[in-house]
Amino acid sequence: MKRHIPNLITLGNLFCGCVAVVFAVLNQLELAALFVFLGIFFDFFDGFAARLLKAQSPLGLQLDSLADMVTSGLVPGIVMFQLLGMSMTGGWNVDLSSQATNNTFWVGLKVSPLPFLGFLVTLASGYRLAKFNIDENQQSSFVGLPTPANALLILSLPLILLYHNNNVLNSIILNQWFLISITLLSAYLLNARISLFALKFKNWTFKDNTLRYIFIIVSLVLIITMKFMAIPFVIAFYIISSVIANINTKEL
Repeated sequence: MKRHIPNLITLGNLFCGCVAVVFAVLNQLELAALFVFLGIFFDFFDGFAARLLKAQSPLGLQLDSLADMVTSGLVPGIVMFQLLGMSMTGGWNVDLSSQATNNTFWVGLKVSPLPFLGFLVTLASGYRLAKFNIDENQQSSFVGLPTPANALLILSLPLILLYHNNNVLNSIILNQWFLISITLLSAYLLNARISLFALKFKNWTFKDNTLRYIFIIVSLVLIITMKFMAIPFVIAFYIISSVIANINTKEL
């Protein structure tokens, strides 16, 4: 029975992804983000449970990637689709619920293919996950930005709009060129040949997990002080600290 527990947790991730898709399509981006966060929580603990119960299996690996494709691949693509659509109307009311029935956005879609560029995030996520499944060298580290981290980056944008509601930030985030740049950067980072450390603890000693503990502490401080604005900085810190660690390792 215990061998099925990790897969059930993974299915929890997939379920959250399905719910998030519904809310993202309805332009309820706050609720979409909530279920993506919950799905990523399940995604972290299914691997932890598999290692704890010694129930790792090829089925679990494939199921995990399929769930990630929905939660951390499809949903961010839809969110970017929505944000690009909003940028075409010159902005939006921070009351996302009112946008679900706003026909102006859908009229805009008929004259511009721009919002569909957002699905480049989904395509890049699918390609990254397929490579991950056949790469045996990504057990203790990742090559390219993991899809959950990328999903957090994309989902942070509407949350910043909602909870910080700063005119300068709003004008930046809803700028078409900014969103296009984030989309292209996202697609690149997902498949870049950059080695990034994984938050997988083989033991709990500080000596063997120094970088992981520093990352967690810095991330918590940023989130407490900056709230959702912290997420892009956490992702940037994750990439930069991984690159520095790789350089130091090579020098040794």
